Amino acid sequence: MERERQILACSGMLYPPEGAPPEVVGAQVRQAMALSGAQRPKVCLVPTATGDAQAGLDRWYESSEWFGPADLSHLVLFAQPNVPDVRAHLLAQDVIYVSGGSVVNLLAVWRAHRLDVILRECWAAGVVLAGGSAGSLCWHLSGVTDSFSDSLDLVTNGLGFLPFSNGVHDDLADQPRRQRFRELIAAGELPAGYATEDGTGLHYVGTELREVLGIVPGRHAWHVAPDGAGGYQETAIPARYWLPDRRWP
Repeated sequence: MERERQILACSGMLYPPEGAPPEVVGAQVRQAMALSGAQRPKVCLVPTATGDAQAGLDRWYESSEWFGPADLSHLVLFAQPNVPDVRAHLLAQDVIYVSGGSVVNLLAVWRAHRLDVILRECWAAGVVLAGGSAGSLCWHLSGVTDSFSDSLDLVTNGLGFLPFSNGVHDDLADQPRRQRFRELIAAGELPAGYATEDGTGLHYVGTELREVLGIVPGRHAWHVAPDGAGGYQETAIPARYWLPDRRWP
């Protein structure tokens, strides 16, 4: 049976709220796993945005108890790919999960290794593409990034699987992400798009937003568009709170 093209583009939970249940650990990975429909999903971590840092790989496997039944793997590209056939490995997955970090570096390295082409093929084949922060921005046309500095800059060379701009960590006060994303849309430097608060994810089927998913209650995503008069208009989209059980299916 032909599988739908799906992307889950998230803002990870950088600062879990006090009293959050332990099940928030790995919850966005579990969401992507559940969306795949596989009984025991094959899930590959792609940590390019961190420079394939070993600490991130260690956390991936140490967190496996929170993911439930799954066959985990990873793809690193430094100093060379760790699998003999990158395309075959990725096409064999049910979920590809991209970690946060530098989206600018991620996009450059991916294109050097033709992952832009391979990942589009995976998407067309029904592999769920997912990730947080840089792993959300990358699927869109453009967005704002701290890859260069905390003042936040444009990134306009996303993979463009999704025809929107993207903002992540929209509710955090440590950087002016919310303000900058809206300013750039108002100025016409970014197209209309979606911003996510921490702990929320945009679930796209094809190139249409199906719903917003949250791993803590009361969070939102925002659709932001130019208002035609030099400003912007925004619409809040409440997230559906969903913590998939570790014991599924």
